[in-house]
Amino acid sequence: MVTNLYLVRHAHSAYSADELNRPLSERGQADARKISGLLIHENIHVLISSPYKRAIQTIEGLAGPLGLEPVIEEDFRERLLSGGPVSDFGQAVAKVWENPSFAWEGGESNLIAQDRGVQALHKVLQQYQGSNAVVGTHGNIMVLIMNALDKRYDYGFWKQLDMPDIYKLSFNGDTLTGVQRIWNRS
Repeated sequence: MVTNLYLVRHAHSAYSADELNRPLSERGQADARKISGLLIHENIHVLISSPYKRAIQTIEGLAGPLGLEPVIEEDFRERLLSGGPVSDFGQAVAKVWENPSFAWEGGESNLIAQDRGVQALHKVLQQYQGSNAVVGTHGNIMVLIMNALDKRYDYGFWKQLDMPDIYKLSFNGDTLTGVQRIWNRS
């Protein structure tokens, strides 16, 4: 029985220190409408999201037309890079990818965040077996989950992601059988 998970990296949001409640920007809202247009015909059975507002807003345009409410899954939230602001975000992310067990003070290592994300993935695969599910999430945790399934999805892959982006992961049970990029900015 095939289960398809459409992992959706949230659309653009204007930066704010309030990670939980940061909304989509105008550009992000326009891209969220495009995502709804792309996924509306995919026979979606369930909407699942990180608790972060920008992730919910990216997929919630599907809720009304499909008669579904997003189910919040805490463990699809973005990885906590550090307990406070970092001086160089790019360098901070590169460091945790170079050393998967390294964590900035107050943050999650790649291994810890990846384990959390993979547990959430397996929970969804068990609970919604045979379904098509849209998962609103974040770039780093999304790639960490994909990396656990296939090492090709690494730091270089993360760096080339769009915001938003969509990858359809197909599973037979817990076994990944295919990955297809759905999003095309043009």
